[in-house]
Amino acid sequence: MGEAAEIFYPNGFSKICNGTTKQNLDETHQFDSSWFEETIDDDLKWSFALKSVLYKGASEYQDIALLDTKRFGKVLVIDGKMQSAEVDEFIYHECLIHPPLSFHSNPKTVFIMGGGEGSAAREVLRHKSIEKLVMCDIDEEVVSFCRRFLTVNRDAFCNKKLNLVINDAKAELEKRNEKYDIIVGDLADPVEGGPCYQLYTKSFYAKILKPKLNENGIFVTQAGPAGIFTHKEVFSSIYNTIRQVFKYVLAYTAHVPSFADTWGWVMVWKYNVKCVRFMD
Repeated sequence: MGEAAEIFYPNGFSKICNGTTKQNLDETHQFDSSWFEETIDDDLKWSFALKSVLYKGASEYQDIALLDTKRFGKVLVIDGKMQSAEVDEFIYHECLIHPPLSFHSNPKTVFIMGGGEGSAAREVLRHKSIEKLVMCDIDEEVVSFCRRFLTVNRDAFCNKKLNLVINDAKAELEKRNEKYDIIVGDLADPVEGGPCYQLYTKSFYAKILKPKLNENGIFVTQAGPAGIFTHKEVFSSIYNTIRQVFKYVLAYTAHVPSFADTWGWVMVWKYNVKCVRFMD
């Protein structure tokens, strides 16, 4: 969510967090009255009081920042957009992962598109039936950064069931011969011309993703803001696009406080599934 990130100092001047200068995590900068500000719309901004800027840098693909906020704890920001917050990231990731894995009768294989911070993988690995988990993210530096500093996900990154692949998710899924019980889209919103846009198209769903699902396979994707005023941004279009490819489609939502909005997910069955399994 949002378009630009700024750190505001007590005197009212700001310094853009553009990731052009790398700073070691240990070299924190303390600002008693500084703020992180995210532009949600032309006339709307969302601000967080900061304890410190723990890190800022840039990879080949995107800007990265790790902030310590007073309200939401440590916050991961990529390209000026809030990705997850320490105190409530579980809402987003549990909603993304547990519905499809609970609806599937016996999920053994999972493919995550994106998910570089490792939280989606962490939730998948809570299910004892999982035998193989592939997580494919294009940005090696973001994955390495999260693996090093997001300690809550360290066990997931070290799990032997996890196969971590650095590649474009579309290309990786297309070249693989195996099919999966669950495919997860833990990606940025589909901004036209952006790196993830092609992973939300009708062509991708029909020609690449659907054939890679097992007969009783389930696909789930995050679908962006889904509030009464924001659902038309991407949520409705994602849902309507998926409905053109899959017959059995379910949209669901939950409020994520650090996103300042209701968030949406869309889950689909390749065929009608009547058997529901709950977590062990």
